[in-house]
Amino acid sequence: MRTVRIARPDDLDGFRRAARGLIAAGAEPETVSWQEEGESALPFGDPLPGGAAAPPLSVPKRFHALAEPVICHRDPERFALLYTALWRLGRGERSLLQDATNPLVRRLERMAGAVDRDEHRMTAFLRFRRIETDGAERFVAWFEPEHHILRRAAPFFIGRFAAMRWSILTPDGSLHWDGGALEISPGMRREDAPDEDALEATWGRYYAATFNPARANPAMMQSEMPKRYWRNLPEAALIPELLDGAAARTRAMIAATAEAPRKAIPAPELHGPGPAGTLAGVASEIAACRRCPLHGPATQPVPGEGPADAPVVFVGEQPGDQEDLAGRVFVGPAGQLFNRALAEAGIDRARIYVTNAVKHFKYEVRGKRRIHQKPNSGEVEACRWWVERELGLIRPRLAVALGATAARALSGHAGPLSGLRGRPLRFRDDLPGLVTIHPSYLLRLPDEAAREAEHRRFVAELRQAAALVPEIRCG
Repeated sequence: MRTVRIARPDDLDGFRRAARGLIAAGAEPETVSWQEEGESALPFGDPLPGGAAAPPLSVPKRFHALAEPVICHRDPERFALLYTALWRLGRGERSLLQDATNPLVRRLERMAGAVDRDEHRMTAFLRFRRIETDGAERFVAWFEPEHHILRRAAPFFIGRFAAMRWSILTPDGSLHWDGGALEISPGMRREDAPDEDALEATWGRYYAATFNPARANPAMMQSEMPKRYWRNLPEAALIPELLDGAAARTRAMIAATAEAPRKAIPAPELHGPGPAGTLAGVASEIAACRRCPLHGPATQPVPGEGPADAPVVFVGEQPGDQEDLAGRVFVGPAGQLFNRALAEAGIDRARIYVTNAVKHFKYEVRGKRRIHQKPNSGEVEACRWWVERELGLIRPRLAVALGATAARALSGHAGPLSGLRGRPLRFRDDLPGLVTIHPSYLLRLPDEAAREAEHRRFVAELRQAAALVPEIRCG
């Protein structure tokens, strides 16, 4: 029996080095014992005669994609499971990872999904608290991860809070960022983290004000935000009271007389006409647009937002209900998901321009609700004039189409996204482009596993944009 000691729980490089040597030595999976640093294990020596270096392994890309999250799982069998998969891949089962019904593959997939969910929850449910140290401001947060995700999540927090000095404390280890360098130190206790700060009362009032009783679903809330995280969230103390009063508040909302959305004052009257040849001028012109019938029932047009010299323009489909009322792009549920995906991809929304292929909300009324309707080809073509005006003024280096409607407006392609998605291409006027899904697609997926898989793919495609134009990255 060969005993292998891994330096730390998430040491993927150490696992790879050991696995290469074991495979080269012909060590069958059942003859290898894997142990983490700190256990009574002997270090793994080079199994090749004469100390020769182990040759590289040729494995499918899918294995690398699985190994990266699985190695962070807390299951002590993860190393043995990954090595078993490697062994079988090298013994003729090259299509092993394509068999979703295989018990080993299913277990690895579930482990990868659990790690991804844990990382997402860390980015969503971690709350910083402000303290003073050595006369300087620092933000400290406490989190209790289910898996070994500390190093994996670090790039998100560095990109999102690059200008802050912060520390993230966990039982497994701690991250410390000073604005330029990251330090990793041993784990700490919950008592070492601050309990509250001056901003907590303000955050609690905001959370209570934005709580929608009509959408309160305790089962869904706990599936997305399990109770184990509540004790570290300042808003969690408010949740029981808000849920208790949700039914009464919902009945009051239903009993209230429905009012049609009030027409907004046209942009030229509200703000004054913008200068010709500027984005503000285009917004003023859109306010008076009558190129298609959608201007009639809509509350107001919704122009794009972002810097006039943005290197990347993201184009969605059309405003939704909340965008129509607010007069701003991507502020509803799909916009919130879009913002989260941008942050995970390391993209600073303040450095990009975001707009829509169609500038007015198209909907049908069902009871008291306004239900989104997809714009037809004539409406898309009528509004293409405005998208081209925006692109002509901004002159971006890259355009990203979010969904089929945006892809049609930018390229004329009327088919499915599958043939375009995720690969560099050229839009009209030779503009470099990428095509991905619209974030609202993720909201419509009923299956959690499919939703998480598509979310990961969406973030990966946003990272492609950041790789092509690094200036939009955070920090």
